[in-house]
Order: sequence, then C-alpha cells, then structure tokens
Amino acid sequence: MSEDNLTAAAPSTAPKPRVAVLFGGRSSEHAVSCVTAAGVLGAINKDKYEVIPIGIAKSGQWVLASGDTAQWSLSASALPEVPPSSETVTLAEIGGEHQLIVAAPNEVPQELGTVDVVFPLLHGPFGEDGTIQGLLELSDTPYVGAGVLASAVGMDKHFMKVVFEAAGLHVGPYIAVTDRQWLTDAEAVRKQVDRLGFPVFVKPARAGSSMGISKVDSLEGLDAAVEEARRHDLKLVIEAGIVGREIECAVLEGRGTAAPRTSMPGEISVAGGGHEFYDFNAKYVEDDAAALSCPADIPEEAIARVRELAAAAFDAVGAEGLSRVDFFYTPEGELIINEINTMPGFTPKSMYPQMWAASGLDYADLIDELIYLALNRKTGLR
Repeated sequence: MSEDNLTAAAPSTAPKPRVAVLFGGRSSEHAVSCVTAAGVLGAINKDKYEVIPIGIAKSGQWVLASGDTAQWSLSASALPEVPPSSETVTLAEIGGEHQLIVAAPNEVPQELGTVDVVFPLLHGPFGEDGTIQGLLELSDTPYVGAGVLASAVGMDKHFMKVVFEAAGLHVGPYIAVTDRQWLTDAEAVRKQVDRLGFPVFVKPARAGSSMGISKVDSLEGLDAAVEEARRHDLKLVIEAGIVGREIECAVLEGRGTAAPRTSMPGEISVAGGGHEFYDFNAKYVEDDAAALSCPADIPEEAIARVRELAAAAFDAVGAEGLSRVDFFYTPEGELIINEINTMPGFTPKSMYPQMWAASGLDYADLIDELIYLALNRKTGLR
C-alpha cells in the first residue's frame, strides 16, 4: 500500500462543507452509536467542516443534538441516549438543495440551511441496514459509507454468508433459523444444531456489537440462548464453533476507479474479565478486557491473503466507504471469513480506526478521507 493511497483530502479554499453527523437510532445499539458519535465529533476538523450533530431518539424522532462529546461518551453509571424533543428535524430537498428543517407544534418550520454530506454513525437495524441509506438516496443527499444493498446484505448474517459463498469465500458451517421455523418445529432446529456439533454461537441475524450472542456448549443450553437472541431479532444464525485466531482487516474505498485499500490485519486478544469471546463489555466497557495487535503475528503470506480476501469481501457485497472484515485463522493456516461490518465501531479505541492508525492513517485524517469519498460519489444508480 503506497503512502499516496493513505493521503487524506487536501485543504480547500472553498466554503466549508456542512456535515450532518447522524447518530443514536432505534436499534439496540443506540448507545454504541452515541459513543461512536462522541469520537467523531471530538476529532473531526471543525476548521474545515461545519458540523451539525443530529440525534435520532429511540422513538425514531430526529432532533438537533448537543456537540458536547461528554454527553455521548460511555460512563460507568449510564449508557448515553438521545432524548426526545419538542422540535423535530427533517431532511428535505428544496430548490435543488438538501435542507434541514426544524418543526415544532403550532410554529412555522424553520430552515437550518443546506447539508452537503451526511455521516450516518448508526449501528444495527433502522440505520446500518440500508434504511437510512434509502432515505438519503431518495433525497439525493451524499452520505458516508455503503449504499442500500451492501448495507442490507452486510447487516443480515444469513444473506451475507450466502453472498460470500457465491463469491467463493470460505464460510464456516451454520444454519439460519426464522421465527416461523422456531415456533412451528423447534425440535427440527435442535437436530440441525446437534449435527453442527458443539460449541455453537447463537446470534441475532441482524444485530451487531455482540448484542444477544451466546456461546452454547450443549443442547441443554440451546433454548435459553435462542430466546436471548430473539430479544434482538426473530431471525437467527447459529454457527459452529471454529478453532482459530480472530483476525480483522480494515477496508477503505479507493478513490475514483482505484481498488479498495486495506490496512495491515490486526488480531484481537480478550485478556481478562472472564470473557469467553469478544462480547459487548470487552468491546466498549472494560478498557483492559481486549487488546489489538497490528500487524497480527501471522506469516507474511497469511497477511497478504487476509488483505486480498478482505478486499474481495468488500467487493462481493458492493460496499463503499468503509468496512471491517473479520476472519478466523485456523491452526492449519486456513482463513475462514466470519463477517463484514459496513459501519464498524468507529470510536478512537475501536479496531477499525486502530488498524488504520497502525497502517499510517490517523483518526482525524480517516474521517476526512471518508467525507472526501462521500462528497465525490454520486447518489442513485452507480
């Protein structure tokens, strides 16, 4: 990877682009989205961009939010949350421009001005799954990250695996379980899981940040794990446990017609706190529960292969902007793809920015590059 490919957008004498940072949302990852926003709001170059924080309350209401990063940071006492407001923000195209409108009951709506690009820092359903992306496409508003289809495929662990298999990527054994299958014939599901062999990981198909995931070591623990996952999503994916090291790679869209750029791969080690796997607390709550080694301590040929496969996964789902691709590296030297995350955790301590920092692109410049890519990519069919 050349240094030229890592150079962020050069300063411009043009008027400051207005960037709407969108966070919160209706999913169970609301708090994670707020924490991500705290990182971006604290690092974005405000000399270069005019930043408008917009929160989405759990009800789905859009509100003007505080730019105070402390309000959105994770604390030991409470998870951050976007509160509802008497004023609602909407995005509309007026006179060929993308306008933010603030409306309140019995008051004349007020225009907040144009928006040049939206940075949707939303995780989970109703944000990361193509829904917000569709809204922005309908309003012809440029935005950071993957489009409608790639976001939807990347959010659904079942269809993600189907696409990966079609692209020739090595996927581990799994089954998908719909709500109807579990309610009408749970015993058939139990038999399928038994054939996978234990341990297995029971996951909501369309949730992230390790929400609702359980490791199950025997058939006796399956039903409880299924019900826990069903609190987050009625569609599940149950995966056979794979013996291997967890290797991740950060992918960044290339400029123009250039190929996707890949970071040096990193390896996560869960160091303490009694975590059996890389769960929510290890990711976001406990500072010393997980560590990233970048580059990962694997052979050079494996590093090159991880980067090649990460770019292939990015292209397979049609991703844009950014993605993190996760693999298992087995003792036999096999690389098995686990998943792609089209809006990965993006706090300064998250693995995606850390891998780029270790590869020569720091957090603020990474944000700048993502905005540059969004501003230079057309909406609609492409």
